[in-house]
Amino acid sequence: MPAAACGSLQKEDITERCRLFRMEPALLRATLEQLEHAARDHAEWRDDIVRNVVCRLPGDPGELAGDAHRRCRFGRWYYDHTPAGLCDQPVFTSMEAEHQHAHEIAGRLLDQSASGVPIDRRDYDAFVAVNAQLRLELDSLRHEIQGALRNCDALTGAYGRVEILPELREWRELARRKIEPCCIVFMDLDHLKEINDRHGHAVGDRILAGAVQYVSEHLRPYDKVFRYGGDEFLISLPSTEFADGLHLIERVREGFGRVPFVVSADGQSLHATASFGVALLDPDACVEESIDRADKALLLAKSSGRNRVVGWDPSITTGTLLAWNQA
Repeated sequence: MPAAACGSLQKEDITERCRLFRMEPALLRATLEQLEHAARDHAEWRDDIVRNVVCRLPGDPGELAGDAHRRCRFGRWYYDHTPAGLCDQPVFTSMEAEHQHAHEIAGRLLDQSASGVPIDRRDYDAFVAVNAQLRLELDSLRHEIQGALRNCDALTGAYGRVEILPELREWRELARRKIEPCCIVFMDLDHLKEINDRHGHAVGDRILAGAVQYVSEHLRPYDKVFRYGGDEFLISLPSTEFADGLHLIERVREGFGRVPFVVSADGQSLHATASFGVALLDPDACVEESIDRADKALLLAKSSGRNRVVGWDPSITTGTLLAWNQA
């Protein structure tokens, strides 16, 4: 497969996997609970169908309707009560055909049972198989959500620091093979200590969470925000050249300061700004060195007035600033 095609497939796969992480932790936990209820509902439905067929009991006439898969408890959850972030997951969308097929076969089995004719073994085997497949898909989605929760910072919803090196090493390998470049960005909220001292840590925490939400919403689906520590975050920008990364982060920075992240107890809308340091993920250097370059650029952004984007350059080591925005 050509390198460009490999890169495209890699990016599409990461896009799909990252959609789930755009859901806030509280919503992920609620979704996981709903999913577990829906799985139990479907298991009870499956058992009822088997009992009715084996014992020749009268089935629900509604099972013979063409939209029976929408009327059952699982179907009502699937079509009416799932959050948009979950609907984007490939494993979730693949459930629809399996669930509908299960109801179609169930209708045939119930019709055979009510007519007194022998149950078609092929239909029964197909019913068992399609329900087993649906159970596997439910388990897979459950594991994805649980994994997303494990990887989320509880306060902000950002990825945890432990995920940074494995993620960037994957992108460094793609860059080394000349498949996809990648930029990394350090973000630090300006004057958060003063906000905490003046308004309390609860307000500061809400600003941190709002900042991650804003940045995530204004990046691409396959970009990631990691909480590095305190009020400092690392952002990965896959498939991004250095100049493009600077432009992208500058747009984020410009909008960042205009957003009221929280309203204080006295009714005051609180804004915040952030400083950013950008570096290319160097395919010829270790990941830690590239991270250090982004960190040096961030330090220069902060020391030169904050609320700006600075791109790393070798001349930074001699003290020369390359500020993208001379505010």
